[in-house]
Amino acid sequence: MPATTALLCDLSASDYDEILALWRRAGLPVRGEGRDAPAEFARQMARGIQRVIGFREDGRLVAVAVLTHDGRKGWINRLAVDPAWRRRGLARRLIAEGERWFVQDLGLEVWAALIEPHNTASLALFEAAGYQRSDILYISKRLRPGA
Repeated sequence: MPATTALLCDLSASDYDEILALWRRAGLPVRGEGRDAPAEFARQMARGIQRVIGFREDGRLVAVAVLTHDGRKGWINRLAVDPAWRRRGLARRLIAEGERWFVQDLGLEVWAALIEPHNTASLALFEAAGYQRSDILYISKRLRPGA
């Protein structure tokens, strides 16, 4: 694969359609009536606990990650790279920028990612970046399906 000159950028709610299109190209499930709905995405951005970063190559969004925190722990969510741009180090660079933000800007010492068990490529990526699997079980309660 050729090297990339992709530029890191911060994204906003106005980039929603482009982010959604990238998630779909990358095969991420989208909860369009729930937490991924346009109004919900904008609300999350406005709360100040979410930062969305990405890489653009010639103006096109080719990688994205949603970074969140709860004041104690940082989370790397919804990391996606366009299939045509994979294996060029963009995902690792997104992880590194997320970690930099958590430590330098927020003073957080713990950060994590949730990865579905079948997503072996993401598991390998995060393990190569120094993340360790945990015995903690993630459980959730939803007010409605699709949330």
